[in-house]
Amino acid sequence: MEAASLGTARRSVAVVFAVHGAASGSYATRIPWIQERLGLGPGQLGIALACATAGAAVAMPLSARLAHRYGPRGAVRWLAVLCCVTVTLPPLAPGLLWLCGALLLFGAGLGLLDVAMNAQGVQIEERLGRSVMSGLHGLWSVGTLIGGAGGAMAAHTGLDARVHLGCTAPLLAGVALLVSRWTPDIRAGPSVARPPRFALPSRAVLAVGLVGFCAVFAEGASMDWSGVYLREVTGASPGLAAGAYTAFAGTMAVARLAGDATVRRFGPVGTVRAGGVLATLGGALVVTARTPGPAVAGFALTGVGIAVVVPLCFAAAGRTTALPGQAIAGVATLAYASGLAAPALVGWIAEATTLPVSFALVTVLTAGLVVGAGLLRPPSGESSGAYRTSGRYRCDADVHDVS
Repeated sequence: MEAASLGTARRSVAVVFAVHGAASGSYATRIPWIQERLGLGPGQLGIALACATAGAAVAMPLSARLAHRYGPRGAVRWLAVLCCVTVTLPPLAPGLLWLCGALLLFGAGLGLLDVAMNAQGVQIEERLGRSVMSGLHGLWSVGTLIGGAGGAMAAHTGLDARVHLGCTAPLLAGVALLVSRWTPDIRAGPSVARPPRFALPSRAVLAVGLVGFCAVFAEGASMDWSGVYLREVTGASPGLAAGAYTAFAGTMAVARLAGDATVRRFGPVGTVRAGGVLATLGGALVVTARTPGPAVAGFALTGVGIAVVVPLCFAAAGRTTALPGQAIAGVATLAYASGLAAPALVGWIAEATTLPVSFALVTVLTAGLVVGAGLLRPPSGESSGAYRTSGRYRCDADVHDVS
């Protein structure tokens, strides 16, 4: 792939990351509205939120198969549209059962696009020969920040979530359709077998996935429960409660945008260990907070700490096979299995005890990042930005013509 077209492809994929993040952020800030409208307790809300991650975990292994059949570009294009369409479903649910079904579909859309766009990011990183995954995830966090800010404003003005998300979805889908024409269409060569529908992860993928497990648990708990935490524990107003998620997403975005330079200087192991310390300190601040200020600061610090963990996990997994989408799907399924557990466990523990006790579990898992960081160490002689040139991929001609 030529340098000019490679740069355009990287920017196009970055916009897709931002669209995915905006859909996630827009939805996350309206969770308190959905909970209040349906009259759900913490345990019931936890079950519903778990359905979103269940949908993602079940659907993720299918993404590599779709990319192989329809091409990475075609898969990203229509999976992005699916993701945007399904974000409108949760606020339409008339009851808990319907909400579970809506979140199952929304989670599947998020998960399928997640794997497809990360596979493209890994392939671009390999061809550039330097770390770019943290920056791409930084654009995802920018998207969540934009979506979260819009959601916070909508919540503050009392705008119905059905109207808010109903207007947001077509806008995001239009952006995704526009930029997807310039995303790369790098396909596996003829010597690479068609990926199976489902495959057990290798030991290397499993090890990387366990690190991602800790980070995604903290991320999922913060995304889904930060607003509820501020309202129920600190007595914050609806607008300020939604702002907790915005603070979390904002600090994560900044840290990810600076993450590639940090990784090149300190390496993936040192970066993740330092992040684990920061996230643990942030979690402790959340657990002990009884007023909005310290709680918002704690969520913000948690966002900084876990920011680069998932991008580094995906990058490490993508280097283990000629089909990065399959390896990424394995890591994503394992990591987001913790996202499946996080909303439900936080809700169930809160139902039996309190929300601060639930977030004590989150803090323990972020401490696990300090211990598990060594699993992301690149192979001997390979830098974090190393890439393959073995010819196992083929790039369609139209990628070279991107302008």
